[in-house]
Amino acid sequence: MKLISLLPTICLLVLTSAQISAYAQPGFGRPEKISTGWLFHLGDIPQGEATELSDQTWRQVDLPHDWSVKQHLSPSLASATGFLPGGIGWYRKKITIPKEKQGTKTYLYFEGVYNRSEVFINGHSLGSRPNGYISFMYDATAYIRPGQENTIAVRVDHSRYADSRWYTGSGIYRNVWLVSANPVHIEQWGVYAFPEVTANRAMLHVEISLANSSDRKASLTIQNELVAPDGRVVAKKTSVVAVDAGKNNNAKFAINVKKPQLWSLNNPVLYKLRTTVLQDGKEIDRSIIQTGFRTFTFDSDKGFALNGQWMKVKGVCLHHDSGVLGAEVYPEVWRRRLLALKELGCNAIRTSHNPQAPGLYALCDELGLLVMNEAFDEWEFPKRKWLEGWNVGKPGFDGNFDFFKEWGEKDLADMVRRDRNHISIFAWSIGNEVDYPNDPYSHPVLDGSREGGFTQPIFGGYKKDAPDAVRLGAIAKRLAAVVRTYDRSRPVTAGLAGVAMSNETEYPGTLDIAGYNYTESRYQSDHEKYPKRVIYGSENRHDFEAWKAVRDNQHIFGQFLWTGIDYLGESGRWPSRGFYSGLLDFGGFVKPRGHFRQALWSDKPVAYLGTYPTPGSGSAPQAKDVWSALEAENSNNNQAEEIPSMDAWPVWNYKEGQSIRVVCYTNAARARLELNGTPIGDAKAQNNEHGIIHWDIPYSSGKLEVVGLDEKEKETCRYSIRSSKRAYALKIISEEKTLTANGGVAQIALQVVDEDGVPVILSDDEVTCRVAGPAKLLGLEAGNNSDMSDYTDNRQRVYHGKLIAYIRVNGKPGEKVNVSFSAPWLKPVQTELKIK
Repeated sequence: MKLISLLPTICLLVLTSAQISAYAQPGFGRPEKISTGWLFHLGDIPQGEATELSDQTWRQVDLPHDWSVKQHLSPSLASATGFLPGGIGWYRKKITIPKEKQGTKTYLYFEGVYNRSEVFINGHSLGSRPNGYISFMYDATAYIRPGQENTIAVRVDHSRYADSRWYTGSGIYRNVWLVSANPVHIEQWGVYAFPEVTANRAMLHVEISLANSSDRKASLTIQNELVAPDGRVVAKKTSVVAVDAGKNNNAKFAINVKKPQLWSLNNPVLYKLRTTVLQDGKEIDRSIIQTGFRTFTFDSDKGFALNGQWMKVKGVCLHHDSGVLGAEVYPEVWRRRLLALKELGCNAIRTSHNPQAPGLYALCDELGLLVMNEAFDEWEFPKRKWLEGWNVGKPGFDGNFDFFKEWGEKDLADMVRRDRNHISIFAWSIGNEVDYPNDPYSHPVLDGSREGGFTQPIFGGYKKDAPDAVRLGAIAKRLAAVVRTYDRSRPVTAGLAGVAMSNETEYPGTLDIAGYNYTESRYQSDHEKYPKRVIYGSENRHDFEAWKAVRDNQHIFGQFLWTGIDYLGESGRWPSRGFYSGLLDFGGFVKPRGHFRQALWSDKPVAYLGTYPTPGSGSAPQAKDVWSALEAENSNNNQAEEIPSMDAWPVWNYKEGQSIRVVCYTNAARARLELNGTPIGDAKAQNNEHGIIHWDIPYSSGKLEVVGLDEKEKETCRYSIRSSKRAYALKIISEEKTLTANGGVAQIALQVVDEDGVPVILSDDEVTCRVAGPAKLLGLEAGNNSDMSDYTDNRQRVYHGKLIAYIRVNGKPGEKVNVSFSAPWLKPVQTELKIK
């Protein structure tokens, strides 16, 4: 039995979505977000960094900015990127540094630029960073002109646009910070803290890294204060540290804490750690982060425990795009999405397959979601990138592999150092599917069969000319060592795609916990063969069998569904914007399979009804998931339905007497179906083969309702759908009435309804949005994967009767924004947003 007990760590300071911008600060000095008023030019320009360059014709943009998502979709582009382009772009911004800051240090901090960026200040190159997901910082002090205008220029080269298996976005798609600091200051990401919690005591271990760029030795006083959620300072520790001129030094503290409240999924309690650096009694630097107290336990037989409580991890994989918003990350949008996932019973996310924006982790800290933070999708060799459709045609082989040798370990170290203070993170993943059979590594064991444990294509068996899979072990050892250098409180993991192949190498042995992608068939056999290995599902399909493999095996601590939310790229044949296996669609609306998952995962009683024509009655069968749909598309196979669909929409509009399959997703022991108040047949018990209760009944208009019952026939929940009349009006079903000034994003969701207010699920009316006031429409998202129109203009067709508008305000407190929606033949609707 392998037991790993891991202690908690710290997360960055923030309590509300209005404060989320503070998360990205590099942890020292006086940061100022400089994300507004940039100039942008799409296309390369010789000497675009020159201060004398005329940029008057450039377009003004605010950050975050993703230029790819604003371009036209085209079937001539790569399906891997969602049929959207890349290119080369330039950004410029002028800033003035006050004269009184002469003698201070000036830094530029970028949360993320995709990709292969180079940053200039006043025509001087500060450096290049090829990885588009990593945050980085440059010291600009030597080239800054205090009291004068300074020009920042950034060149972004995403000309190799099909360099990923999914949509990445292009440009400065996260925030940028200008940081001024004393020559003696805390280093970038220089505060690291992790608690040690036992039954009898709690201790916060704190390590402070200090830098002295002055020409004299500095004698410093470091003061650490721990602040409880109610604002009380509950512990304090002070120490004196000396840092030689031009050198760095570290200070370590151990702060005892009496009976701290523990961070948990249902009660994510957060403390503040306030670190102050004083020189000659004067404050010269400060850092404030948030911390919490919790413990992790991973056991090869019993699974996973949080704070000593054994539980199943109910996770989803998430890419970083947001439909029409592309790779631009807005905290309000992700707060809504994460809350929707948590309402479905989700308690964890996996950042597939690269580090995401700092604000996402901060939201997970605050909301109570576990995070598996992942670094890479490929290492030293490229993977296939499909250009004509998912698994269709001849692939491309662009990627990020070409800079892995030079940058891989530094990128990983920077991910860990940046994110290690987030209490929500419970594991570091060093790679995803880098061991995919023959993509690119190979091994003689690949001459085996599916009966040997393979559940994915082997691409022709062993290929002796391909890279030897044995190489994986050596690379994994180096990467795991990097993680353990910078964080000792969490396990190292990876998502293994070719488990049978990797088992022939040292790769799995370097991991503290081993993720299995789509390999439930090996859960038991590998547990017996490797009894000390901690196993979980790092990537899984949505079917009931995959969940039962977790539910019914104590040693499997959880799973991560592919995916939590529909994402751009990795598309099927045109027309297809992306991969649509999510619990939520591109707009963050819950899909039927989201309700199916809620019935499996939720602790509260739930029920849902969906319908479609009964298979065999003359209608095509429902696709059970995106994989089945694409496989059927590629093979023109129209097989009869074997398992009731998890993708049934809540529609109750058919021809009178037509045979309709009614499916119910519920966690109730039994379910009773009623039509217009009259029970239809007997109540049906829960189905343990596929998890779905269903009835085949003749259609009759009115109200269809399911009643969930417990073992004693007592009602626990109910859900109803109604026949709708013709579309009559637009209705706002959710909105933010009050917004934060200067960058707050409103989300206004619409539903088409009939004259009685009943949702018209079959509606595809085109809606026009108009915004009046200090605000900008970012886009309209309806969630339709096959609609390849422009989502960034002010017109869009609803999908299943719904649509969401994203509106970014840029006004002052007290100002108002009026938003109206209209559609031909429908009653319009409008609302007013107030800026606070």
